[in-house]
Amino acid sequence: MIELNKEDILSKINFTDIKKKVWYIAVIGRPNVGKSTFVNALIWEKVSIISSVPQTTRKRVLGIFNDTDSQIIFFDTPGIHKEEKVFNEEINKQAMSSMKEASLIVYFVDPTRESWAEEKYIEELLSFTSIPVLKVFTKADINKKVLDTSKNLNISSVTKEWFEELLEKMKSYLPEWVLLYDEDYYTVQEMDFRIAEIIREKVFLHTKEEIPHSIFIDVTDIEDKPSILRINAYIYTETDSQRYIIIGKNWDLVTQIWTEARTELEEIFGKKVFLALRVKTQEKWRKNERLIKQILR
Repeated sequence: MIELNKEDILSKINFTDIKKKVWYIAVIGRPNVGKSTFVNALIWEKVSIISSVPQTTRKRVLGIFNDTDSQIIFFDTPGIHKEEKVFNEEINKQAMSSMKEASLIVYFVDPTRESWAEEKYIEELLSFTSIPVLKVFTKADINKKVLDTSKNLNISSVTKEWFEELLEKMKSYLPEWVLLYDEDYYTVQEMDFRIAEIIREKVFLHTKEEIPHSIFIDVTDIEDKPSILRINAYIYTETDSQRYIIIGKNWDLVTQIWTEARTELEEIFGKKVFLALRVKTQEKWRKNERLIKQILR
């Protein structure tokens, strides 16, 4: 009798024949309600960048959760907000398109913050969809008045309290289906997008006021070798004054951004990273519809 080891057995399994609770779930809400924090915490991987700056997420990101009886593909979407600027309108479209493709919409509400006008706006949008909506109150770890859990879904992405209850509720909306991704996958992102997001996160962490929203990252070249990853990337600002702020006195701020980004990229890709990072000005880029669509594609 021929004995097969674990690797041999797994190599012979056709994952497309495995059926579980499978499909897409869109996680929506206004900016900074904890959508990305939740997806990262549930999957135990950094799928989306996070910061205290509202609208950190600019385009939807796929996070894939796997357990013994389900494969849930989350759309982590940008925060929905009322704004008529071209750039913000395009960001809103990212969230709305995700809702159309999902079998369930999980609507996150942060009860620790005011701004019910935005919540009303989101609820108006949801009134036009036939897709089931699950309303979830976030930040239970800092909310002093946690809502009655027998009537409401509450979660804390910090303590992971009530994660199991939410997970079981979400699964009840999913059909039995063949796996859409290999169970080892936790996200599907192009390398250049992932690199750009890590760099952008470091800018968000070390700048304030308008600077974070005035930048975009362009990864122009990637050379991926077995032992080293070589990257050329640019941080673009809207004005020269913003460029000088990011560069910093004696290049100290851009050096800190470069160091932290390179360190994290080495952890993600498991190899040495050479990162050439420069700062340039692209005036009024947030009014350039063609460029915006290219950035958010």
